[in-house]
Amino acid sequence: MADNQVINSSKAPEPVGLYPHARRVGNLLFLSGIGPRSKGSKTIPGVSLDADGNILSYDIETQTKSVFENVKSVLEASGSSWDKLVDVTVFLTNMKDDFAKYNAIWAEYFKDGAPCRTTVEILSLPTPIAIELKCIATVE
Repeated sequence: MADNQVINSSKAPEPVGLYPHARRVGNLLFLSGIGPRSKGSKTIPGVSLDADGNILSYDIETQTKSVFENVKSVLEASGSSWDKLVDVTVFLTNMKDDFAKYNAIWAEYFKDGAPCRTTVEILSLPTPIAIELKCIATVE
């Protein structure tokens, strides 16, 4: 196994910039920011946009579940898994309205052995999404 391996998942949405889905260094796996977009499409689950691409409404629960599934796809393509996450940074665009809902879904997905987590509010993300995850996991 190469000491510094770039990994892209065939199941996760394509990156919106010049970066891989993940990079493995030794037994650590570093995921780039992963959002809720659908693979092969600009569609964002739970988001309604106007003709100019502005957000009309969004459902943070739907986006959170979609982000988690996209992260799982990248982990599995990298030889890791959900239970091997050790650190997650969560970016939310609306902490006041969305934290409690996202946190409840987090609790469903991480009943035992949750990774370390930092949640920060940011002004915006590169696409009209409300949540993005940056993760570190182990891989054997």
